[in-house]
Amino acid sequence: MFVPFSVNDFLDRAVQVYGERVGVVDEPTQPAPSQGELTYAQLGELARRQAARLDELGIGVGERVAVVSHNSSRLLTSFFGVSGWGRVLVPVNFRLSPDEVQYIVEHSGARVLYVDPELEESLAGVRCEQKYLLGDDDALYAPVGAEPKPWEYDEGATATINYTSGTTARPKGVQITHRNIWVNALTFGLHAGIGDRDVYLHTLPMFHANGWGMPFAMTGVGARHIVLRKVDGAEILRRVRDHGVTVMCAAPAVAAAVLEAAQTWEGEIPGRDRVRIIMAGAPPPTKTVIRVQEELGWEFIQIYGLTETSPLLTINRTRAEWDDLSAEERATRLTRAGAPAIGVRLAIDESEEGAGEVLARSNVILEGYWEQPEESATALRDGWFHTGDGGYLGDDGYLTIADRKKDVIITGGENVTSIEVEDTLFSHPAVAEVAVIGVPSEKWGETIKALVVLSADAAPGEEMEAELIRWCKDRLAGYKAPTSVEFRSELARTATGKLQKFKLRAPYWEGLTRQVN
Repeated sequence: MFVPFSVNDFLDRAVQVYGERVGVVDEPTQPAPSQGELTYAQLGELARRQAARLDELGIGVGERVAVVSHNSSRLLTSFFGVSGWGRVLVPVNFRLSPDEVQYIVEHSGARVLYVDPELEESLAGVRCEQKYLLGDDDALYAPVGAEPKPWEYDEGATATINYTSGTTARPKGVQITHRNIWVNALTFGLHAGIGDRDVYLHTLPMFHANGWGMPFAMTGVGARHIVLRKVDGAEILRRVRDHGVTVMCAAPAVAAAVLEAAQTWEGEIPGRDRVRIIMAGAPPPTKTVIRVQEELGWEFIQIYGLTETSPLLTINRTRAEWDDLSAEERATRLTRAGAPAIGVRLAIDESEEGAGEVLARSNVILEGYWEQPEESATALRDGWFHTGDGGYLGDDGYLTIADRKKDVIITGGENVTSIEVEDTLFSHPAVAEVAVIGVPSEKWGETIKALVVLSADAAPGEEMEAELIRWCKDRLAGYKAPTSVEFRSELARTATGKLQKFKLRAPYWEGLTRQVN
C-alpha cells in the first residue's frame, strides 16, 4: 500500500489524539491581537478556515502564498492552512529590506501576501495582487464552520519555497516537498528524542528552513509550542521557567544571549537537567558548549544542514562512550557537525582544493531552485547535492565542516580556514564575537583580518590587537594568525544568527573584479 505523505498528517494526528490539549501558546505582547492559548482542535479549525479563505480568494492548488512575519501562532497555522491543502507557502525573512521582499514576492509569483502589522509601514511599498495584514483575521480566515475544498495529497508537490539568505547577492527559492518535510520532521524528532511531554520554545525564526521542521515534528507528537516573537536572553529564561520548556533550537548567538542573561539571573537557572538546546548555523566555539552544559545545565546538541536539505543532514549528541571524557574533550567532539542522520549519505569531493566539498544524498534534498533550472542542475549534478561547504569525514563517520569554500583564505599559497582562527580568537576571554575574513595583500595575495567585538570589560586599542594576534600565534601555525584586528561594536547577522562573510569582505575588495587575490 502506498499512502502519500502530507504536512497535514502531523496536524491531523494532533487533532485526533490531543484535540483538547493546549498545543500553542501565542506571544502575549505583539501588534496583532494575540491568539492566546489554542488547543490542537482549535489549531486544526483555524487551518481549515485559512484554506477555505484561500478558496474564496481564488488561490488554486500549486499557487504561492507569501507571509512576512515574526514568530506567531498565525504563521505556525499557515504551515498547515496553506500547504496542507495544496498551495505553496513562501515564508519570508522579516528582516529583509522592502526591495528584497518585493523580489521574493515577484520571483515566487505569490498572488497573496500577508504582512505582520509591525512591518506595515516599512513594507507599504511592496506590491502584490492581494495584500493583507496578518492580524486581520477576516482576511486570513473564512467564517467559523467553513470547510476547504479537498486536495488529493501529492507528496512530490512543493509545500514551501524558502529563500536562502546565504552567500549570493540574490536569494534562491528552495523548493521543499511534502516528502522532504515529512522525512526531515520524523528523523529530526527521532534523533532529538521528542515526545508528547515536551514543551518547545520557538527561539528559532519559523521562516528559517520552516523552523528546521519543528513546527511539524512537535505538532505530530502533541508537544506544546511556546511562541517567542523576539529573542531576548532574560525572556528566554523566564519562558523556560514559566512554561516548563524542554527543547529549543537556536544559533550560537542565541545561546550567547542566554548565557549573558544568566550572569544576572536571580535564583537557580531554570531548566537545569531538563532543557535540550539544539544549535546550528555555525560551529559554536568549544567554550560556548562548555558554558551551556556547566553554567546552564542544559544538554547541547549540534546539527548541520542547509535550507536545501530541509535541513537535517547530521546530528551530534553526547553519547555513552564520551561519559568519562573531560568537559573540554566532550565539547571538542560536540563542535563537529555530527554523524549522518538516518537515511543520509555523505561523501567528500576530493577534487576540490583544500577541504573537499561536502556532498549529500537523502530524501530531504530539495526538489530544485524555483525557476532556476541551471542552478538546480549545478547543485544536484551527478546524483549528489553539492553543499558548497568544505569539510571532511573522520574515521568514526562524523563530519567536520572546515569552512564555506568561498571563505577559505589563501595566504602565501597556504589555505587557512576562518572557522579555526575564529574558534581560537573566541577562546580569549576578552572576545565576545569574531569574524575572520581574507583581505587583499600585495605581498601575500590575501592576508587575514579579524573583526572583533570585545566583551564589556575589555578596551580596544593597539595593545589589545597585539594581544589577540599573539594569542593566535601561540596556538596556531604562524601563518594562520591575523595580521590585523579591527574592533567593532557589533557584527551584522541574518535573522538566524549567520554572519554573511561576503558582506563583511565587500568593503575591502571594492574596485577589484575578483574576491580572491
